[in-house]
Parts: sequence; structure tokens; C-alpha cells
Amino acid sequence: MSLPLVLASSSVYRQTLLKRLGLPFIAQSPDAVEDQLPGEPSRSLAERLALCKAGALSEDFAQHLIIGSDQVATLNKQVLGKPGNFDAAFAQLKAQSGETVLFYTSVAILDSANGAYRCATDATKVTFRQLGDDEITRYLEREKPYDCAGSFKVEALGIALFKSVETQDPTGLMGLPLILVAKMLREFGVQVI
Repeated sequence: MSLPLVLASSSVYRQTLLKRLGLPFIAQSPDAVEDQLPGEPSRSLAERLALCKAGALSEDFAQHLIIGSDQVATLNKQVLGKPGNFDAAFAQLKAQSGETVLFYTSVAILDSANGAYRCATDATKVTFRQLGDDEITRYLEREKPYDCAGSFKVEALGIALFKSVETQDPTGLMGLPLILVAKMLREFGVQVI
């Protein structure tokens, strides 16, 4: 019998993705500081935060498998955060127009009963089309992706902003790489199928 699952996230996007596996889980928001350390590479930041989120719930859920995930988007080595509003999202999309953005989506699974954990990262390259100001404005008015790193929702109209996507796991770009999650859950003895 495997331990019960906890998703260390309040993200509706991550909860919707994890539901695809058909496994029961509890979603709980972790109390984790998400600041980048000086000189910390983007991939390392995503991995550290995924593990930090899982670890933040280990005392409250002492006999569980806790799933933490974090995504870091970078454009020319600059981290792109969640824009929060129209103006910031417009600036992000304008900067990404015709450019390639690298998304690191890390997932960590922690066995809070014994401290064992697994951590892995999906890397996705998104190349944006040349985007006009009016097109960016129409997109933002329709989707309002102000809570999404990179200012788009790939699972919806945001896909129309792209020229190409290079990935091994399309769910990674949505915020939770399910291929990696399923692999790690199997390593912890969870029957995914």
C-alpha cells in the first residue's frame, strides 16, 4: 500500500493536471519563499523551489508522498515571473516576440515518512512568432494570463502565439510534467495504471 498523495500547490493548473492520473490527492498551499538566490541558475532555482515546496508540508503530512513543482521561464538568461497585470504581461510578450524562451519545470516527490525524495526537471523551448502590439492586446484581453510565467496559457489560446515548441513532456509547459511525475510515483511503489 502506497502513502497518500499531497500536491504542494494551490495552483488550479497543477491540480487539474494531477487529476489526469486518476489518483486521489490532497492539495495544500506550501509556505515557501520563492526568491532567486544571487547567481542561482534558472534550472537550479526551479529544482530548489520544487523540493522546498514539498518539504514545507512534511511536518503537516508526516506519512505522505508530497509532490512539489515549480516553473522558471528565462529569456536571454533573465527570469520571467508571473506578470500580475496587463502592462507587465504586455511587456513580457513584446520582449518574447520572435524570441526563444526556455522553461524549466521541476518536480520533486518527498516521502515524508523517511525523507527519501526524487527530483527531476523538464526543459521546454518555446519560440514565439513575431507578435504585433494589437495582437498582444487582443490576446491579453481574451485570456488575462496574469498568473502565468511568460504571460500565456499554452492549454488555451496561448498556443497561437508560438512558432514552435520543443519538449519531451507537453504537460511540463503547463506546470506539472506528468511523465516525470508518473515515473517517480512508480519508483515510490505507486500503481499509476
